Amino acid sequence: MKPFTSLLFLLVAVSICQAQSFDLSADAKPVKVAASIVSEVKTAAPGKPFRVAVKLVHAPHNHTYGKVLPSDGTGKPTKFIWTLPTGWSAEELPWPAPYELKSTDGKPSLGYEGTVHLPVRITPAADAAGTAELKLKVDALVCDPTSCMPFKTETSLTVAFGAQEVMDTAAAEVFEKMGGETASAPVKAALAPERSFLGYLLFAFIGGLILNIMPCVFPVLGIKILGVVKQAGENKREVVLHGLAYTLGVLVCFWVLGGLVIALGKTWGFQLQSAGFNFSLCAFFLIFALNMAGVFEIGASAVGVGSDLQAQQGLGGSFFSGLLATVVATPCSAPFLGSALGFTVTLPAAQAMLMFSMIGIGLASPFLVLAAVPKLLSALPRPGAWMESFKQGMSFLLFGTVAYQAWVLTGMIEGQPLLFLMLGLVLVALGCWIYGRWSLPHKPTRTRLIAVVLTFAAIGGGIALGWPQVEKGAVATGSHSEGGLTWEAWSPEKVAELRAANTPVYIDYTAKWCLTCQVNKRVYKDATLQQLIADKKVVLLKADWTNEDERITKALSDLGKAAVPVNVLYMPGQSEPVVLPELLTVDNVSAALGQVK
Repeated sequence: MKPFTSLLFLLVAVSICQAQSFDLSADAKPVKVAASIVSEVKTAAPGKPFRVAVKLVHAPHNHTYGKVLPSDGTGKPTKFIWTLPTGWSAEELPWPAPYELKSTDGKPSLGYEGTVHLPVRITPAADAAGTAELKLKVDALVCDPTSCMPFKTETSLTVAFGAQEVMDTAAAEVFEKMGGETASAPVKAALAPERSFLGYLLFAFIGGLILNIMPCVFPVLGIKILGVVKQAGENKREVVLHGLAYTLGVLVCFWVLGGLVIALGKTWGFQLQSAGFNFSLCAFFLIFALNMAGVFEIGASAVGVGSDLQAQQGLGGSFFSGLLATVVATPCSAPFLGSALGFTVTLPAAQAMLMFSMIGIGLASPFLVLAAVPKLLSALPRPGAWMESFKQGMSFLLFGTVAYQAWVLTGMIEGQPLLFLMLGLVLVALGCWIYGRWSLPHKPTRTRLIAVVLTFAAIGGGIALGWPQVEKGAVATGSHSEGGLTWEAWSPEKVAELRAANTPVYIDYTAKWCLTCQVNKRVYKDATLQQLIADKKVVLLKADWTNEDERITKALSDLGKAAVPVNVLYMPGQSEPVVLPELLTVDNVSAALGQVK
């Protein structure tokens, strides 16, 4: 098997190995919590409010948490997300007092066991008639004495309307126990009617399209363009097939990654929190870059460039280049894509996979268009000698990607293991040089065979030597200076402490492998912005998600986010934070900070 293909399969294997460390059989287990909606009316009157109760039935020894956690407690607040007809509103009513219970880590918290009814006041539109369906998503964390798992389910209630309200006597006892609660501030339906879902599908497509110009994807894009140019002077039918094969590769990779995100309850880009996966990418792109620079001449089939290969090999190359484009796209949460991904993880599996598919179609759309309209190929430059210079020039983009991936690894490992990692990459490069120097068609068979053996020995030895040895260190608690600003390490306890003291808090949820996060950092170097932060006495916290941290994962989930970058500002006297756009500018950060009084 060729080194190029071996490394590609290694990348896939790492992701699969990660998946095997989780329990995927959740659906086969007994239901730990059941959710339904109970109404106090059999027939509602248009425009007249009525109460409903979300009924949660917990299996023995299981619990969920209240909507507010104690400052020193752990867990995840239970949330209700309503989808209501146009003109309707939902108002939260005080929930029953939660019980004091212990989390799996032994710390105290507040939540519910057994059967509990959580009330909400519903106000229908004044012109409501016939029947209407209220849809509810429950987002919670269900725990037993040994473990916790995300709990997301949907339920609904059909409401009938008449000239007069008719109470449901069977439910009277439930609502009598609640007394005459008064409503808190209205809660906007988190999901608008169906057009909102279509809007998110559009955001997903645009986000996927923008990924093509992100630095983490552009090297693969340039290589694929080179392949299309090469094919432009050949069989137009082959161009169509290559475009479709590339699109299929993109979609298959999105389906696999999306399926893992859904099945494991993880977040988008979770594989980049693995040092082994990042090292595999680093070694893979190093081999790829050396190939493009001309050190050796195999692997062109993997991007559909070689004209001397059989058609099947070339189509397979286009398919794998689609897989590769998706793998390297995951560090980039492009504009439009962040909100779409955050929305995606709250959806049922079928709708979530549709969202992932739309992102993939956006990423593959340039080549999908070329496949659908081959006449566009006439606008591309003709094949010629310039292509070799273009190919070698593109190798420097790939070397840049190697440098970036190596820098990401400095945030995961340190000391001697980092030295071995760098030396391992040197051995990988040595193997490529041996292959390019002595495994040539005009060399004797014995020489070529020895070269191949030494190539695999050097590459295999380099990967074995450099494979990251990660040691869990202490959680960072200090402060550091960056870009002229002082950042303190984030923790839930630190946020609670500062907010209790009425101190404005700005949190940067970031990761080294997130390229958009690195681009955002340029904003903090602005002198005017730094002065504004000082004048407003804002405390800056950095939540570094380079390595997996369940606390940060939970915090992002509570914000409705599934990927970084995420930047939020908590202001004194306000319970909900200001969430900034994915792509920061001096203006939008200044506008948010300007609201601090």
